[in-house]
Amino acid sequence: MVDAISDPVVGQWSDQLRTRWGRRHPMMILSAIPASLSMLFLFFPPAGMSEIETFWYLVVVGCLVRTFITFFEIPSSALAPELTSDYDERTSIASFRYFFAYLGGVCMAFLTLMVFLAPTADYPVGQLNPAGYHTFAMVGSSVMLGAILISSFGTLHRVKYFRPPPRQPKIGVLATLKDMRQTFSHRSFLALLAFGVLKYTSVGMTSALSIYFGTYLWELNSAQLAILTVDSLVGAALGLFFAPWVSRKFGKRNAALWLSVIAVLLASLPYLLRINGLFFENGDPLLVPAIFLFATIFQMCGISSAVLVHAMIGDVVEESQIATGRRSEGLFFAANTLMQKSTSGLGVFAAGILLTLVGIAPGANPATLDPDLPLLLAKLYVPLLVVLYIGGAGFLLSYGIDRASHAANIEELRRREEASGQGA
Repeated sequence: MVDAISDPVVGQWSDQLRTRWGRRHPMMILSAIPASLSMLFLFFPPAGMSEIETFWYLVVVGCLVRTFITFFEIPSSALAPELTSDYDERTSIASFRYFFAYLGGVCMAFLTLMVFLAPTADYPVGQLNPAGYHTFAMVGSSVMLGAILISSFGTLHRVKYFRPPPRQPKIGVLATLKDMRQTFSHRSFLALLAFGVLKYTSVGMTSALSIYFGTYLWELNSAQLAILTVDSLVGAALGLFFAPWVSRKFGKRNAALWLSVIAVLLASLPYLLRINGLFFENGDPLLVPAIFLFATIFQMCGISSAVLVHAMIGDVVEESQIATGRRSEGLFFAANTLMQKSTSGLGVFAAGILLTLVGIAPGANPATLDPDLPLLLAKLYVPLLVVLYIGGAGFLLSYGIDRASHAANIEELRRREEASGQGA
């Protein structure tokens, strides 16, 4: 609920902001310290609180973390359409953005499993060691601070090359809400929003359950789990080249749609094989390589699909500007941020429901857990995963912007700028 309010508000504010540092960079820079500090405090609740006090502390600080990240993520994402109007260059920019996002995430996950949550005498299953999460928070918040500042100041020099957006008269709250509703009613945008909510919910569910499947279904140790975290980095590296290629060959919409279908098939296959007794047994030296191979190809397809959707949101900006007279990059990318946040919201919620239904409690000992429970979890997980992915892909059929229509939109905006005396 907090995200649904804060994201559009920040996006609209960013679109209307006018400073000598542009529309995006002031928010990006000012978000750095609050975002990193709130992330740190989330893992260090004050001692002596009751259970209900701890609950509300986590709720409030968690909302602060998400809100401060919004003040960076939305303006940062909205930079892409301002950096270039080229159909293919936008895909390349999105590819690099996702690659470095996964690089940071995978490196932190690998470091966490290999160092922060390494097995000890007291905690032979390292993932259950609470002290490791404190170290993770300190390192993670520092990395967050550095990444925000590097990204913000590293792109600041490009502001002078941005085309000035049309100036809008100051209006009241009700008129602003009316403009936001008009912007969000764009058909192609709604198709992307529906796709993203379903897909990223499935991604969040998968991420939340991966530690449970790794620990209880595949019975992997911390080192093996750390190896498997690299699959997303390899997939992102492949997607860096694969996404622009499929975009040029098939168009963004068609490529994103079919890559989502292929991705869910690859994600489901290891579980279906295990359920039917056709996969490598736990402890088999080929188990981890097989999981890694399936996961890497899945990640390449899934990340490439996400890259294309990110670029497709940028292409909506010009079509919306023709209809409304406003450039609303911030509002549209607020939707993208909301989709990604649904990963840790709806996805984790769905994962929690599945774990509750199956009866796997947090911190359960793998040695004493009923072996049928992880299989039951897989049997519930796979159908839900398929429904979310395929359902999301179906919404993309309503997205109506292709290479030709995008070029026509750019040309129409240039014609209008020249007619109004704003063009070169």
